[in-house]
Amino acid sequence: MTMKIYGLEEVAIMIRAYSIGREMTPNEKKIWLDNNSLVKKVEVIKKQTVAQPSNIEAIVEGLLYVVGEDGARIEQLSLAIDKSIEDTKIILENIQRKYSSELFGIELVGYGSVYKFITKKDVYPYAQELFGVSKPNTLSQAALETLAIIAYKQPITRIEIEELRGVSADVMLRKLQARNLIREAGRSEAAGRPILYEVTEEFMDSFKLYTLNELPDLPEYSKEEESDDLFRYD
Repeated sequence: MTMKIYGLEEVAIMIRAYSIGREMTPNEKKIWLDNNSLVKKVEVIKKQTVAQPSNIEAIVEGLLYVVGEDGARIEQLSLAIDKSIEDTKIILENIQRKYSSELFGIELVGYGSVYKFITKKDVYPYAQELFGVSKPNTLSQAALETLAIIAYKQPITRIEIEELRGVSADVMLRKLQARNLIREAGRSEAAGRPILYEVTEEFMDSFKLYTLNELPDLPEYSKEEESDDLFRYD
Protein backbone atom coordinates (compact mmCIF):
# COMPACT_ATOMS: atom_id res chain seq x y z
CA MET A 1 0.00 0.00 0.00
CA THR A 2 1.40 3.41 -0.95
CA MET A 3 1.30 6.16 1.73
CA LYS A 4 -0.31 9.35 0.53
CA ILE A 5 1.83 12.49 0.89
CA TYR A 6 -0.14 15.49 2.12
CA GLY A 7 0.60 19.12 1.33
CA LEU A 8 1.70 21.80 3.78
CA GLU A 9 -1.80 23.25 4.00
CA GLU A 10 -3.29 19.96 5.13
CA VAL A 11 -0.47 19.47 7.63
CA ALA A 12 -1.05 22.96 9.02
CA ILE A 13 -4.75 22.21 9.52
CA MET A 14 -3.88 19.03 11.39
CA ILE A 15 -1.35 20.71 13.65
CA ARG A 16 -3.71 23.58 14.46
CA ALA A 17 -6.51 21.18 15.34
CA TYR A 18 -4.24 19.24 17.67
CA SER A 19 -2.74 22.35 19.29
CA ILE A 20 -6.03 24.09 20.16
CA GLY A 21 -7.79 20.90 21.23
CA ARG A 22 -10.47 20.96 18.53
CA GLU A 23 -11.96 17.59 17.66
CA MET A 24 -10.63 16.30 14.35
CA THR A 25 -12.89 15.82 11.36
CA PRO A 26 -13.10 12.31 9.88
CA ASN A 27 -10.74 13.34 7.05
CA GLU A 28 -8.23 14.80 9.54
CA LYS A 29 -8.33 11.60 11.60
CA LYS A 30 -7.55 9.60 8.44
CA ILE A 31 -4.59 11.89 7.71
CA TRP A 32 -3.42 11.41 11.31
CA LEU A 33 -3.55 7.62 11.09
CA ASP A 34 -2.04 7.43 7.59
CA ASN A 35 0.90 9.73 8.28
CA ASN A 36 2.56 8.93 11.63
CA SER A 37 5.34 11.44 11.00
CA LEU A 38 2.85 14.20 11.83
CA VAL A 39 2.90 13.12 15.48
CA LYS A 40 6.54 14.09 15.82
CA LYS A 41 5.97 17.41 14.08
CA VAL A 42 3.10 18.29 16.40
CA GLU A 43 5.02 17.33 19.54
CA VAL A 44 7.90 19.55 18.50
CA ILE A 45 5.54 22.48 18.01
CA LYS A 46 3.85 21.86 21.39
CA LYS A 47 7.23 21.89 23.16
CA GLN A 48 8.15 25.16 21.48
CA THR A 49 4.96 26.81 22.80
CA VAL A 50 5.57 25.93 26.47
CA ALA A 51 7.57 29.11 27.16
CA GLN A 52 6.88 31.80 24.62
CA PRO A 53 9.16 34.87 24.47
CA SER A 54 6.16 36.94 25.51
CA ASN A 55 6.00 35.42 28.99
CA ILE A 56 9.53 34.20 29.71
CA GLU A 57 10.36 37.44 31.57
CA ALA A 58 7.29 36.94 33.75
CA ILE A 59 8.48 33.41 34.51
CA VAL A 60 11.90 34.68 35.57
CA GLU A 61 10.25 37.35 37.74
CA GLY A 62 8.22 34.62 39.44
CA LEU A 63 11.33 32.53 40.06
CA LEU A 64 13.14 35.50 41.61
CA TYR A 65 10.12 36.16 43.83
CA VAL A 66 10.18 32.55 45.04
CA VAL A 67 13.88 32.59 46.01
CA GLY A 68 13.45 35.90 47.85
CA GLU A 69 16.40 37.54 49.58
CA ASP A 70 18.72 34.62 48.85
CA GLY A 71 18.55 35.40 45.14
CA ALA A 72 19.39 33.04 42.29
CA ARG A 73 22.56 32.59 40.28
CA ILE A 74 22.33 33.24 36.57
CA GLU A 75 23.42 29.64 35.96
CA GLN A 76 20.48 28.36 38.02
CA LEU A 77 18.02 30.53 36.16
CA SER A 78 19.50 29.48 32.83
CA LEU A 79 18.94 25.81 33.62
CA ALA A 80 15.45 26.42 35.00
CA ILE A 81 14.19 28.19 31.85
CA ASP A 82 16.29 26.12 29.44
CA LYS A 83 18.08 29.13 27.96
CA SER A 84 21.74 29.90 27.36
CA ILE A 85 23.65 32.09 29.83
CA GLU A 86 23.74 34.87 27.23
CA ASP A 87 19.98 34.74 26.61
CA THR A 88 19.27 34.62 30.35
CA LYS A 89 21.45 37.66 30.92
CA ILE A 90 19.50 39.58 28.25
CA ILE A 91 16.22 38.61 29.97
CA LEU A 92 17.54 39.83 33.33
CA GLU A 93 18.73 43.10 31.81
CA ASN A 94 15.27 43.63 30.31
CA ILE A 95 13.69 43.07 33.73
CA GLN A 96 16.17 45.48 35.32
CA ARG A 97 15.27 48.18 32.81
CA LYS A 98 11.58 47.58 33.42
CA TYR A 99 11.82 47.98 37.20
CA SER A 100 14.15 50.98 36.99
CA SER A 101 11.01 53.00 36.22
CA GLU A 102 9.66 55.16 39.03
CA LEU A 103 6.36 53.33 38.57
CA PHE A 104 7.74 50.41 40.59
CA GLY A 105 8.72 50.28 44.24
CA ILE A 106 11.13 47.39 43.79
CA GLU A 107 14.18 46.85 41.61
CA LEU A 108 16.24 43.93 40.35
CA VAL A 109 19.88 43.95 41.42
CA GLY A 110 22.73 41.66 40.48
CA TYR A 111 25.68 41.12 42.80
CA GLY A 112 28.22 39.07 40.91
CA SER A 113 26.06 36.47 39.22
CA VAL A 114 23.35 36.45 41.93
CA TYR A 115 20.12 38.31 41.12
CA LYS A 116 17.34 39.32 43.52
CA PHE A 117 14.51 41.83 43.98
CA ILE A 118 14.95 44.50 46.66
CA THR A 119 12.89 47.48 47.83
CA LYS A 120 13.87 50.88 46.45
CA LYS A 121 15.27 53.39 48.92
CA ASP A 122 12.35 55.77 48.36
CA VAL A 123 10.07 53.23 50.06
CA TYR A 124 12.01 53.12 53.37
CA PRO A 125 10.50 56.24 55.04
CA TYR A 126 6.99 54.99 54.30
CA ALA A 127 7.88 51.50 55.55
CA GLN A 128 9.05 53.06 58.79
CA GLU A 129 5.66 54.73 59.15
CA LEU A 130 3.84 51.51 58.26
CA PHE A 131 5.63 49.35 60.82
CA GLY A 132 5.60 52.06 63.46
CA VAL A 133 1.90 52.96 63.39
CA SER A 134 0.38 50.27 65.62
CA LYS A 135 2.99 49.89 68.38
CA PRO A 136 5.62 52.62 68.01
CA ASN A 137 7.24 52.13 71.42
CA THR A 138 7.06 48.38 71.96
CA LEU A 139 8.93 45.41 70.53
CA SER A 140 7.82 41.80 70.41
CA GLN A 141 9.83 39.04 72.05
CA ALA A 142 10.92 37.85 68.61
CA ALA A 143 12.14 41.35 67.74
CA LEU A 144 14.09 41.62 70.99
CA GLU A 145 15.71 38.23 70.43
CA THR A 146 16.74 39.18 66.90
CA LEU A 147 18.11 42.53 68.08
CA ALA A 148 20.10 40.85 70.85
CA ILE A 149 21.69 38.43 68.40
CA ILE A 150 22.68 41.25 66.06
CA ALA A 151 24.02 43.43 68.89
CA TYR A 152 26.19 40.65 70.30
CA LYS A 153 27.30 39.07 67.03
CA GLN A 154 27.42 41.96 64.54
CA PRO A 155 28.13 42.14 61.71
CA ILE A 156 26.01 39.06 61.05
CA THR A 157 24.05 37.59 58.12
CA ARG A 158 20.40 36.60 58.04
CA ILE A 159 21.32 32.92 57.70
CA GLU A 160 23.49 33.09 60.83
CA ILE A 161 20.64 34.75 62.73
CA GLU A 162 18.22 32.04 61.61
CA GLU A 163 20.66 29.32 62.70
CA LEU A 164 20.75 30.83 66.20
CA ARG A 165 17.00 31.47 66.50
CA GLY A 166 15.83 28.39 64.61
CA VAL A 167 13.18 30.32 62.65
CA SER A 168 13.03 32.49 59.55
CA ALA A 169 14.24 36.05 60.15
CA ASP A 170 13.48 37.65 56.79
CA VAL A 171 10.30 39.49 57.80
CA MET A 172 11.66 40.48 61.21
CA LEU A 173 14.81 41.97 59.69
CA ARG A 174 12.67 44.07 57.35
CA LYS A 175 10.60 45.36 60.27
CA LEU A 176 13.66 46.21 62.37
CA GLN A 177 15.28 47.91 59.41
CA ALA A 178 12.12 49.89 58.71
CA ARG A 179 12.15 51.08 62.35
CA ASN A 180 15.79 52.11 61.91
CA LEU A 181 17.02 49.78 64.68
CA ILE A 182 19.34 47.85 62.35
CA ARG A 183 21.05 48.61 59.03
CA GLU A 184 23.02 46.91 56.31
CA ALA A 185 26.74 46.78 57.00
CA GLY A 186 28.14 45.62 53.68
CA ARG A 187 28.29 42.08 52.38
CA SER A 188 29.90 38.88 53.58
CA GLU A 189 32.58 37.17 51.51
CA ALA A 190 30.63 33.90 51.77
CA ALA A 191 28.96 32.33 48.73
CA GLY A 192 26.25 34.58 47.31
CA ARG A 193 27.67 37.57 49.27
CA PRO A 194 24.78 37.78 51.78
CA ILE A 195 23.97 41.09 53.47
CA LEU A 196 25.55 41.80 56.86
CA TYR A 197 23.50 43.54 59.57
CA GLU A 198 24.42 45.72 62.54
CA VAL A 199 22.54 47.87 65.06
CA THR A 200 22.09 51.61 64.55
CA GLU A 201 22.47 54.77 66.66
CA GLU A 202 18.68 54.64 67.03
CA PHE A 203 19.09 51.25 68.74
CA MET A 204 21.76 52.68 71.04
CA ASP A 205 19.51 55.61 71.97
CA SER A 206 16.47 53.39 72.52
CA PHE A 207 18.35 51.15 74.96
CA LYS A 208 20.32 54.02 76.56
CA LEU A 209 23.71 52.64 75.52
CA TYR A 210 26.85 54.62 74.80
CA THR A 211 28.76 51.61 73.45
CA LEU A 212 28.00 47.96 72.90
CA ASN A 213 30.54 47.17 75.61
CA GLU A 214 27.82 48.13 78.09
CA LEU A 215 25.78 45.09 77.10
CA PRO A 216 25.73 42.48 79.88
CA ASP A 217 28.00 39.49 79.42
CA LEU A 218 26.33 36.40 78.06
CA PRO A 219 26.19 33.43 80.46
CA GLU A 220 28.64 30.65 79.65
CA TYR A 221 27.40 27.07 79.64
CA SER A 222 29.53 23.98 79.54
CA LYS A 223 28.39 20.88 77.69
CA GLU A 224 28.02 19.08 81.05
CA GLU A 225 25.67 21.78 82.36
CA GLU A 226 23.58 21.66 79.20
CA SER A 227 23.34 17.88 79.52
CA ASP A 228 22.26 18.17 83.18
CA ASP A 229 19.56 20.69 82.26
CA LEU A 230 18.07 18.31 79.76
CA PHE A 231 17.26 15.80 82.48
CA ARG A 232 16.29 18.20 85.26
CA TYR A 233 12.60 18.00 86.26
CA ASP A 234 12.39 20.45 89.17
